[in-house]
Amino acid sequence: MDNTWLHNFSGAVTICDTEGIIIYMNKKSQSTFARDGGAGLIGKNVLDCHPEPARSKLATMLKTEETNCYTIEKNGVKKLIYQAPWYKDTSEYGGLVELSLEIPIKMPNYVRQPKED
Repeated sequence: MDNTWLHNFSGAVTICDTEGIIIYMNKKSQSTFARDGGAGLIGKNVLDCHPEPARSKLATMLKTEETNCYTIEKNGVKKLIYQAPWYKDTSEYGGLVELSLEIPIKMPNYVRQPKED
């Protein structure tokens, strides 16, 4: 499968290995973090990019393979941040992937009920 779509995906995708070393950033991620070094962050430790308490939270997540999800708002832009472990060949822990997706300030929420048989 051609992964060009991922590099051009409209959400920021940042991937680090089990030690926290950034191994991939798509175009959106590079532009989002341009002030911090953009593509130059590849090869750097993600822990060095975060102040406390986020740094300690990420360090714990790297060790425990936890998922973390939250929203942020900055300069009138709201984002969903989803950080989760990724796995090589479905079983070997590879590190963490972070998805950062811009979302509307006010967004509908639909509660789906399971279909009755």
